Amino acid sequence: MIKSALEKIMREDMSEIWTVLDGNEKRLIIDNFQLHNYKKNQIVYGEGEDPEFLWCLLKGKVKKIKDGVGGRVQILRLMRPVQYFGYRAYFAGEKYVSSAATLEESTIGSLPMKLVEEMIQKNINLAMFFIHELSRNLGNSDSRIVSLTQKHIRGRLAEALTVLLDNYGYEEDGTTLRIYMAREDLANLSNMTTSNAIRTLSCFAQEKIIVVDGRRIKILNENALRKISKFG
Repeated sequence: MIKSALEKIMREDMSEIWTVLDGNEKRLIIDNFQLHNYKKNQIVYGEGEDPEFLWCLLKGKVKKIKDGVGGRVQILRLMRPVQYFGYRAYFAGEKYVSSAATLEESTIGSLPMKLVEEMIQKNINLAMFFIHELSRNLGNSDSRIVSLTQKHIRGRLAEALTVLLDNYGYEEDGTTLRIYMAREDLANLSNMTTSNAIRTLSCFAQEKIIVVDGRRIKILNENALRKISKFG
């Protein structure tokens, strides 16, 4: 089971992390890699916990979340297979400042961060991989801060829908988003109240940009949606 999971990573991992590892390093990963099956809405790790593992999403969907003022939750990032997460706090020498939870049934692999650190000390290319990932995530976070603080409600929701599209794509019909997200989660991704998210979705539906069917959302006019997202 673990071997097939790792073969999936090597086959589908677009980050090319596996190309910088030698045979001994790959064997170390195989010997220490653990698989975990999570139900929908289950916590992978919580804010304030010690970062012990490098996590790799193999199947399903994961959201990184942070508790805000007044009990509101902000979705910081969405993960898709095959992506790595949960390592920033370890490198920073601090506890987790956010949590990770599943959006649907998911299979996630874990690797001890102490082992990862030992491998990094011996492999500069592996170190560069994590530097690149951290830098890319920091750039995306900077862009998100501007979007969430300066865009109007329509722009924020349009951006959230394009983020879902870019991360998970369409179903086979070519219009339905391949993720069924609760209105509360969609609001938390867009930095707005649930009622505002529902109201704005209705406006987009009236403008024939989308079709809403329960938790299913069909994109009828992707260009219009991206235009709204861009200009806020």
